[in-house]
Amino acid sequence: MKIMMFAHGGSLNRGCEAIVRASTSIIKEKIDGAQVYLASDRPETDRIISRLDGIFDGSSREIQRYSYDWFVAAFKNKLFRDESYALGKIHENIVKHIDSMDVCLSIGGDNYCYGEQPGWYEINRRVKASGKKLVLWGCSIGEEDMSPRKLEDLKLFDLILARETLTYHMLKRKGLTNVQLCADSAFTMEKEELELPEGWQEENTIGVNFSPLVWKRNPESQQAVKELINHILRTTDMTIALTPHVIESGNDDYEVLQRYYEEYKQTGRVILLPNHLNAIQYKGYIARMRFFIGARTHATIAAYSNFVPTMVLGYSVKSKGISKDLFGREKLVLNIQEISDSKKLVARFDEMVKEEDGIRKRLQTAIPHIKEMSYKAVEYLDKLVQ
Repeated sequence: MKIMMFAHGGSLNRGCEAIVRASTSIIKEKIDGAQVYLASDRPETDRIISRLDGIFDGSSREIQRYSYDWFVAAFKNKLFRDESYALGKIHENIVKHIDSMDVCLSIGGDNYCYGEQPGWYEINRRVKASGKKLVLWGCSIGEEDMSPRKLEDLKLFDLILARETLTYHMLKRKGLTNVQLCADSAFTMEKEELELPEGWQEENTIGVNFSPLVWKRNPESQQAVKELINHILRTTDMTIALTPHVIESGNDDYEVLQRYYEEYKQTGRVILLPNHLNAIQYKGYIARMRFFIGARTHATIAAYSNFVPTMVLGYSVKSKGISKDLFGREKLVLNIQEISDSKKLVARFDEMVKEEDGIRKRLQTAIPHIKEMSYKAVEYLDKLVQ
């Protein structure tokens, strides 16, 4: 069976890398003879994922002005309001591989959280027109993200795998019958433990991850996180390890965290992890932390999966749904409005410290089940193609 993953922006987002890396591993582990290919916007960033059978340039193409394709696209759009020709040409780097595949996995877990996606809709339509199986792999979608057009697109899928129960139940309420529940594949990803940096306290280091995405959506959160750092330094003896997890230009955690590092490095208790590590190496550091505070979902998954008590600076349904599936309710997840309130941040941090042992025990109980749910995705995929 030949599988192509698409809707992947590249592995400078270590969460996207984690999805590809872990999904490839569990698919090959459970489905004999599976070959996994990746269509990527930035294929050069994905060479670090060794188990892939091939990596394609899946980046969008520009239709050159006044070219034949430009005139045809303009004609169809103006006369018939038909974008399909233009979208097919823009996404030709993906479309051209469909016929040689058996299954196409749309793997952008939260791609459907960001408005309409006409390019993906067109790719999906062409997958089905080619008679291939179409799967939405490990998705999270909020009810506020849904639209009539998006719902029609979701009906095209042979299988939708929701990675948490909030998305699963919402899609079922919308009348979709092609939905199954799983968990994010990244819960199963291995880790690589590198040498600990100078200043790291074994069993007494707390990781802090923050992102430009959250910062831009709530600018006041910058000061609130600073006040939380002050609180940790004042009331504990822990080292703070500032931990980037997305290092893309224009969306670079490292740039945000470096500002905090410059302000606090003189304390001797704040360190900044480097910006060149891959997903399994970041997971190796996160696994050895005592606590973790994170805005990036897959950084928090790295923590959860190693039983590290975690506070989530959440901004979407995925953070809330994953927490609910682990704890039976949303536990230590702050929404985008709350994270500008330093009193709430401090209170939740104090709650996490107070309940440290109980949270760790809960994760030790819940994570084995969540990992089983990660593998459920492969079972459903296998049944689909048999």
